[in-house]
Amino acid sequence: MVHQLKHLALCGLLSLAFFKVQAQVSGNKNFKPAAGVSVMANTANVTVTWPAGINSKAKLVLNLKNGEPLFTSVQLSKRGIYKPIIENIDPQFILTEGKRDLISQNGWNIFFDKVPLKPHHSYKIDFHKKGISVSNKGSRTIITLPGLEAPNFKGDLEITLYNGEPMFNVAAIVSTQIDSTAILYDAGLVAKTNPVKAVNYSDVYEHLQTEDVSKPDTAKNLAVKYRTIIGSNDKGSIAVFPAPHQYFYPLDEAFNLKFVWYGSNYRNLLPGYGLGIRQELQGDKRYVPWFNAPPGTKQRLNFFCLLGNDGADNLLNKVKQFTHDDSYKPLPGYKTMASHFHNEFIMSVVLAGKPVPDSPSFVKVLKRQGINIIHLAEFHYTAHPKGPDEQRLKELKALFDQCSHLSDSNFLLLPGEEPNEFFGGHWLAFFPKPVYWVMSRKAGTPFESTDAEHGKVYHIGDKADMLNLLKAENGLAWTAHARTKGSTGFPDAYKKEDFYLSDRFLGAAWKALPADLSEPRLGKRVFDLMDDMNNWGLKKKILSEADLFSIEPENEMYAHLNVNYLKLAKQPQYKNGWQPVLDVLEQGKFFSTTGEVLIEDFTVNGHSSGETIALPADGKCTVNFKTSWTFPLNFAEIISGDGKRVYRERIDLTSTQAFGTKTFNKVLNMKGRKWARLEVWDAAVDGAYTQTVWLK
Repeated sequence: MVHQLKHLALCGLLSLAFFKVQAQVSGNKNFKPAAGVSVMANTANVTVTWPAGINSKAKLVLNLKNGEPLFTSVQLSKRGIYKPIIENIDPQFILTEGKRDLISQNGWNIFFDKVPLKPHHSYKIDFHKKGISVSNKGSRTIITLPGLEAPNFKGDLEITLYNGEPMFNVAAIVSTQIDSTAILYDAGLVAKTNPVKAVNYSDVYEHLQTEDVSKPDTAKNLAVKYRTIIGSNDKGSIAVFPAPHQYFYPLDEAFNLKFVWYGSNYRNLLPGYGLGIRQELQGDKRYVPWFNAPPGTKQRLNFFCLLGNDGADNLLNKVKQFTHDDSYKPLPGYKTMASHFHNEFIMSVVLAGKPVPDSPSFVKVLKRQGINIIHLAEFHYTAHPKGPDEQRLKELKALFDQCSHLSDSNFLLLPGEEPNEFFGGHWLAFFPKPVYWVMSRKAGTPFESTDAEHGKVYHIGDKADMLNLLKAENGLAWTAHARTKGSTGFPDAYKKEDFYLSDRFLGAAWKALPADLSEPRLGKRVFDLMDDMNNWGLKKKILSEADLFSIEPENEMYAHLNVNYLKLAKQPQYKNGWQPVLDVLEQGKFFSTTGEVLIEDFTVNGHSSGETIALPADGKCTVNFKTSWTFPLNFAEIISGDGKRVYRERIDLTSTQAFGTKTFNKVLNMKGRKWARLEVWDAAVDGAYTQTVWLK
């Protein structure tokens, strides 16, 4: 007996009471499949078909019998004929559970934690099929199967199909009631026998590699580009890859830690042959915080699958489109800027007596990412910030000379430091031209002096001197990694100080830290601060930061990067100074993004971020924004405040499909509000945010 679930509005609940299946196909009586989607069930299987692109459909056949692979067949049609891509495979997960330090520093916002050095355990998540329900949300179809269980976790398996693409997401949504829990997960598709004839991937130098798997061997971990592993058969290929940023918890280094795997008996926990994604438990062997898993939160351990029938190389190219080939897409009227890099090229190469290349690898990497402007954070505990003067000035001159030499007409390498003196916590300094300054001032030493080689030289002895320097040279400062790491407790502790209240103190910087797989957006810590600063009545800004050390072609740079799109008509040139860059930051004329979502325009009653507008008497405001994206969007949120409370107006964008551009508008009553801003987030938890529009 075959039932069409698209008639559930009439049928209500569809049950299958078969001893062998022991599963239930159910659906909400209001279930209305998205256009082109069909769901069918029989005694053993549920088959879901969805539109996968122009003249193409994809099909997922689910086996509801316990002890047999969940995915009987994954198919893709070409010219109306379905062909199996891969068959008889199970999505499987390994959950690694450790302990979070919630006491020594700042609770769940901790970074300085070394979870793998404490007791931890890894488990295969067991799956006992108990039922199935099919629902839809916007343009996507969601299949839910309860029955996931690990020693301290329980939850559901969720499969999301995306109309318009031969793509689906597989998620183990699990919760624990154990406090102070930190987790990692590995995942993939596993079969009892080898389900593919070849494995394909891009090596870190962007060369497509193909491995014959006719003789299955112990599972291998691979360092790849684009975080993707592809399994190929005669009739098609399947790419398995993680969310490009969400899967990568914060580290100091962007090392490529072999984030994919394939082969037999992975970690001696997944019997059979498979391919998938993985995390290295030891991270970069510095501070390794893993993911937060607070009690009761629904942790979404997930990966994406993309299907193709035109060869592995074409399929990889399609995966790359979701991240613009791991680079930042040019946008007319904007220049891209990234900040906070501790590459230490000056101390480790230039002043270490090593050969200085004309084009260092770190410059090539950053240019490859499509970044126009780089703000460094050199001399991070490696140099002589407090002198002796001769040494400090030598180091600064080397930095300025190399920045000048390595900049060109479309790439601006700018000097910057993370001084961590005078103000409290960690902060970054940014001047619009080369400035010579020493972070000490002995009795009798003038604040400003002049010498023949360097011109003006400043000596700074305290926070008042530092503010005077910022004013004298039109510089900016902001809190690095606010409320965590070395800035735990800041900027809150100095929010009433003169230097912080000054317009020379820009605000703070955003990074996806800490990581929590239950959150629908990244970096909540800093967004909370942004809202707090707005309610404090301070017109501060939040730019994004990388906070990374080594930069090499082999690294997994894109996963750990973010960028600011500055409204600049033309690229500043080093020789002329870069005051326009600081002006745009100070004016709030920029948006920040992980790269997949762009906010090309955002206005409140016709005024853009950084501006102050008068509220009409009735409080009526029209919010307009234009955004483009790669992964289908999840939601946009207009956040506002009245000086005390924060208000959120969420716009559901689950009706969007992949790769789009659209202008949205929303009329809101903003009476009593003092500010408003915008965030946009996609199905892979990539996102973008604007600066604030001020209301009076």
